[in-house]
Amino acid sequence: MYCRKIRVEYEDNGQHVAAPLHWIDNFAMRNFTNDPVFDDTLPVTDGLIEIGTRVPLELLKERMEDWFHRKSYIGKDKGLIVTEVASR
Repeated sequence: MYCRKIRVEYEDNGQHVAAPLHWIDNFAMRNFTNDPVFDDTLPVTDGLIEIGTRVPLELLKERMEDWFHRKSYIGKDKGLIVTEVASR
């Protein structure tokens, strides 16, 4: 079910930094989007979340950015870098 590995980072002073696990977990456990597609998300470690095939990557990025902004994890002018990690 969680067959895609997704890296979640934010920019800090020109560096890409892994989003802390507790941020990702907070999104996954408490994100009240009422969109069941996000049920297929599993936080793994800092900067890494596993998702199912039906989770649209761009929508995930959009919703996580919105959540991180509302929780003041990242500044309103900052965004996330969300990329799929290639399978081996």
